[in-house]
Amino acid sequence: MTVATDIVVIGAGPSGLFTVFQAGMLKMRCHVIDSLQIIGGQCTALYPEKPIYDIPAHPKVLASELIELLEAQANPFHPVYHLNQQVQKISQNNDATFTVSTSANKHINCKAIVIAAGCGAFGPNRPPLENLHLYEQKSVFYAVRNKADFANKNIVIAGGGDSAVDWAINLVDTAKKIMLVHRRDKFRCAPDSADKLQQLAKQQKIELVVPYQLHGLTGCDGNLEQVSVIDFNNNIRHLDADCLLAFFGLAMDLGPIAHWGLNLNKNHIVVNQATMQTSQAGIYAVGDIATYSHKLKLILTSFAESATACHDIFKIVFPDQVFHFEYSTSKGVA
Repeated sequence: MTVATDIVVIGAGPSGLFTVFQAGMLKMRCHVIDSLQIIGGQCTALYPEKPIYDIPAHPKVLASELIELLEAQANPFHPVYHLNQQVQKISQNNDATFTVSTSANKHINCKAIVIAAGCGAFGPNRPPLENLHLYEQKSVFYAVRNKADFANKNIVIAGGGDSAVDWAINLVDTAKKIMLVHRRDKFRCAPDSADKLQQLAKQQKIELVVPYQLHGLTGCDGNLEQVSVIDFNNNIRHLDADCLLAFFGLAMDLGPIAHWGLNLNKNHIVVNQATMQTSQAGIYAVGDIATYSHKLKLILTSFAESATACHDIFKIVFPDQVFHFEYSTSKGVA
């Protein structure tokens, strides 16, 4: 199936959704492609119920709520979403347009491409435990999509970074018991979170299992009964548990993007900060996947990058029109 649009946006995370809005404000149409089954990127896949504090005008907003707001902001411009599929090939046509082909045999002709794919395809770093796959998505998880799923359960959380500590704190009032396993007694998290964690540990609302590492799983039919942990002296403890949440970061993979002939720097796409254009004319990158000197990896930074890219793309989509800048308060959404 072949369709046509102005811009193909690769990635339906925050920067991809905001790109749709910015493009719509400039009368440009978008088709959006994402490998996940739902929009939202990492906000949806990894931490939908985690609060975000640095979105302007929102002192606190859950990641899932942010995605809902961005989707609502983009909706007036009728984006077309192609989900659960990956871009396999980008071909440049004789008229300088592109054809984007996906794993679902979709072919989309467009005048410009915006890569907003986070850090490419991503997946969790899995702990090296025997028979781990038997428990995954049943009682072993790498993300929290709904806090209610863990109500009144004994939960082992493994990891020492922000995700592990944040979820230990956020699940205190939901779970029956929380045990946080880490190989050191110091955690790599925000100082405020570390203080809250220690306070909850003193109140015996969280048990700190340190210094220990995951050692084994015991259960039946994918349902956990115990998580075994081991210290550096080979002492083993068996923790009664209904669930294991393992937070050891993400394994990033650019996938087909790595073979598109773009200028890369350590698995990131190098762009001109003034336009967000890559080394290939007509192809842009925004968000975490884009890099330039002194780049700040913040969602709010990606929003500005989306606006910059769309304003530069305007001259590609409408080469015969003179662009007159207007504030949204002047021209409205329609």
